[in-house]
Amino acid sequence: MKAGKPKRPSPTPARRTQIVVAGHICLDIIPLLPTGTGRWDRIFTPGKLIQVGPAFRSTGGAVGNTGLALHRLGLETRLLGKIGNDWIGRGILEILRSHGPRLAAGMLVVPGEQSSYTIVLNPPGVDRIFLHCPGANDTFSAADVTSGRLGSARLFHFGYPPLMRRMYRDSGRELAILFRRVKRRGLVTSLDMAGIDAASESGHVDWIGLLRNVLPCVDLFLPSIEETIQMLRPALSGMPVRRRGAKNSALEIDGRLLRALSDRLLEYGAAVVGLKLGDRGFYLRTTADRSRLAGLARTIPLRPDIWRDRELLAPCYRVRVAGTTGAGDCAISGFLAGLLRGLGPEDTLLCAAGAGACCVEKPDAVSGVPSWTVLRKRIRSGWPQRPISLSLPGWHRDEGRRLWRGPKDVGKNAGAVNKGACP
Repeated sequence: MKAGKPKRPSPTPARRTQIVVAGHICLDIIPLLPTGTGRWDRIFTPGKLIQVGPAFRSTGGAVGNTGLALHRLGLETRLLGKIGNDWIGRGILEILRSHGPRLAAGMLVVPGEQSSYTIVLNPPGVDRIFLHCPGANDTFSAADVTSGRLGSARLFHFGYPPLMRRMYRDSGRELAILFRRVKRRGLVTSLDMAGIDAASESGHVDWIGLLRNVLPCVDLFLPSIEETIQMLRPALSGMPVRRRGAKNSALEIDGRLLRALSDRLLEYGAAVVGLKLGDRGFYLRTTADRSRLAGLARTIPLRPDIWRDRELLAPCYRVRVAGTTGAGDCAISGFLAGLLRGLGPEDTLLCAAGAGACCVEKPDAVSGVPSWTVLRKRIRSGWPQRPISLSLPGWHRDEGRRLWRGPKDVGKNAGAVNKGACP
């Protein structure tokens, strides 16, 4: 069937929208794998039957995960993703509407296109494996984000360009066009990435070139540490990570590596870099360029004096893990919610860690995320944290704020000014 023009439902009222979350969306199908399922190499044996529990169905991708988590945290959120008019697309719309009647209004429904889906294999105690079909995400373009769809939003978050063909082709030309347009409208911009399959088309992209093209118009860059290594140091990608105190020869994620990676991302143009570290926590680094932060403060309640030249790390909170699907996306939702509510960097970082921790208490991506009031109360209650498993030479523990401060985290250093500037 030939693809037609997308149907564009009436958007949510512009006056109410605080944040637009755009980019990748899919339907996640998550079979419940019981404890003791076994090693992966024994599970995937031809002809073998593995008995599993019920399948959870949820939306996935940045739009489905970060967007719905922000909605649960009380922010008026508009979702903008691209789907087909097939049974998968109808399932996505049904789930979005179950969270809020207006949440499906911004979706682009394209007759004849395949909607995206993912089979998520998520056994207890083992990292996830995804079987993913990108579908209509591959045709998402800058033209799909119109001025009318941005409305009066203050912040624009985009997620998963490595899984969206038009967004990563030609060194991210389409992605750069999108962020320039949004930035010219005065919105604060935020970007998340996704894992890169080295064997796929996206595995052959010049990611450093793409970041140089895009980051000058990105205010908040919020990838995972694994994604960052894939882009900036691909030779190290896939190496086993050494835990603190271990003696095996492997890649060590420590304070020096975090600073080196964030130095480059700030140099490429980002104002705020947040690296999701999985069960190691959430790392924050901000620019020393006062004028760059002052630009953000014109749109959101950010105080440049307390956000300037910061380096912090928030440990993870202790929880009983039911599944890790969507944890990074929900951590981003906590970060963006704190930022939009005018919190300082310390409290914003703890909200990111808290939202991510709440997420993993449920097997799906967002049902564990509570209201903003409940999240803040839980953080203030003395919620136990996991010990830091990173080597942090020169860092010190701030017992009062329950996080770690980098060697130069004084908020007053001159530092280097960003070389990039949004055209």
